[in-house]
Amino acid sequence: MIVDCAVYEHGNRRGGMLDLKDVVEYCHREDSFVWIGLVEPSAEEFDAVAREFGLHELAVEDAVHAHQRPKLEVYGDTIFIVLKTARYVDSREVVTFGEVLVFMGDGFIVTVRHGEGDLHGVRERLEEKPELLRCGPGAALHAIVDKIVDDYVPAIAGLEHDIEEVETEVFSPERTASAQRIYLLKREVLEFIRATAPLIEPVKRLAEGSYELIHPEIRAYFRDVDDHLVRVHEQLEGFRDLLTSILSANLTQVSIQQNEDVRKISAAVAIIAVPTMIAGIYGMNFQHMPELKWRLGYPLVLLFMASVCFALYRYFKRVGWL
Repeated sequence: MIVDCAVYEHGNRRGGMLDLKDVVEYCHREDSFVWIGLVEPSAEEFDAVAREFGLHELAVEDAVHAHQRPKLEVYGDTIFIVLKTARYVDSREVVTFGEVLVFMGDGFIVTVRHGEGDLHGVRERLEEKPELLRCGPGAALHAIVDKIVDDYVPAIAGLEHDIEEVETEVFSPERTASAQRIYLLKREVLEFIRATAPLIEPVKRLAEGSYELIHPEIRAYFRDVDDHLVRVHEQLEGFRDLLTSILSANLTQVSIQQNEDVRKISAAVAIIAVPTMIAGIYGMNFQHMPELKWRLGYPLVLLFMASVCFALYRYFKRVGWL
């Protein structure tokens, strides 16, 4: 579905409602370009746009079906870039991803959105800067990439907060952190890395001026985005290493706790074994046992059992088994 169709001339948006067939002619005019925005279009809906702008069939298929990894490809005179949006859901401790696919050519830019993310605010903010819009569709591409990368920051902040919670739990006396929670957080971090790492090289090429479609004045803005993206990637790599260390520490603590439990059980069994063994002998019902004819026999046997059990208890307590 087409949600916006606009023509920008000399840095300003042309007024009025415009149809797709009406805007195509502006692609070939000097100091003007077309920006068309679509949301989860069907193959039939996108077919008209693809025909008008001569988009490559492989890129069109990617745009319709989505679920692509971040990338930048060039089809003839058209740049095709796939971006991943991210939003952290704290209640479920997951990062939800959307997808924005952008076609940019001489005099036009077409954006296709799937899932999370909203580009309406990007368009409105950019329209307040006509000096940038005069630089052509590259300005719109920068605004989109910049917004998506900036939105990574609150998502990372959410992850960081939960990782700090887990780290505190693991090293607290109660040790309430679970290996499952740590593993799930690590999985979210890895998914985030897969959504950002492949984008670093394409953004760097945009900043270095590898594509003539990008106006020279816009390249400096892409350098700023590149710096932010690298910083995001480094933070995520740090989270991955930290979670690996936390998971190892948690598993080590669990193993130590299990060993302590085994020692305690073994000590208790050893203490109980002494009276059990002696009582077992009396349970054999011998007729000629010395203490049967001695009034202090049984009290002395009970005292002996208690003394041995107490001595074993003191020993195991001293060596840390109890």
